[in-house]
Amino acid sequence: MKTINTSQGIGGQLTEFRKLVDKSGKITFVGTAGFCTPFAELMAFVLRKTDKKMAFIPDLKFEEARSIVSTSHGMQVGDSTNPHADTVVLLGGLAMPKTGIEAEQMKEMTDRILDGSDEKLIIGVCFQSVFQKMNWTETIDFDYIIDADLTNELLEV
Repeated sequence: MKTINTSQGIGGQLTEFRKLVDKSGKITFVGTAGFCTPFAELMAFVLRKTDKKMAFIPDLKFEEARSIVSTSHGMQVGDSTNPHADTVVLLGGLAMPKTGIEAEQMKEMTDRILDGSDEKLIIGVCFQSVFQKMNWTETIDFDYIIDADLTNELLEV
């Protein structure tokens, strides 16, 4: 792996994501229900004015795929949709040990989502290198990983 760019903050993360999916037609995010859902909606927000189709799959529940649509409240999970896509975005919550999801299971899911697509792109979006730490990079053929670190300060004023 080599670093191709460094940016800061959520804005930097979203800018890098938007650049990576510039040529994508349909993007399917896969993440844990609840925890990853808002991250998928946030990332989808930078694409709201494009003609890209987007979907979200909770955990490994392919049949529960929902569209991600622009609303007056921002991007939100909508109706059931076909999750087949040319781009898969795996969110880091999936790789956390407490989910019990193995890299092999996620590779099968990415293959299923990308089945029939001529162009195939797999992007990981995570914090604190969770995909690397859990060895998912040895099983899943990521094209890119957007890896961020979080620093939190609790201030009493």
